[in-house]
Amino acid sequence: MTIDWIHFTPWTSLVGGLLIGVSATVLLFFNGKIAGISGIVGGLFRPFNGGIGWRLAFIVGMVCAPLVYSLAMPLPEVSVDTSMPALIVAGLLVGIGTRYGAGCTSGHGICGLSRRSPRSMVATLAFMFAGFVTVYLVRHAFT
Repeated sequence: MTIDWIHFTPWTSLVGGLLIGVSATVLLFFNGKIAGISGIVGGLFRPFNGGIGWRLAFIVGMVCAPLVYSLAMPLPEVSVDTSMPALIVAGLLVGIGTRYGAGCTSGHGICGLSRRSPRSMVATLAFMFAGFVTVYLVRHAFT
């Protein structure tokens, strides 16, 4: 294994991770809510007790963040090396997984682990293992 030093971005990755952690902490401390994206978006489709405002604000913030970032630095080039049907199937599988797993990677991996939730530890181990197996199969077994 080699490291692609040209595209190695430890400082921007560190700042991004810190911003995710701070935003999750702020949402928890000030709103008492967990920053699980699937739960936040899913709650828009089944609103209860005025839960739409903070959800929309969170989503608008996520959408606007790259625009704010682009004021300071150019946005990285995005390239997707797969077909649209594969992206649709992958998106559906992720959506199904978040329903069965009672949360997504942000909810379990960031918020759940920081709260020492046993359920989140099992979920995080499961989706990390599934990711490792998928990458291995796609890059080594099916090539």
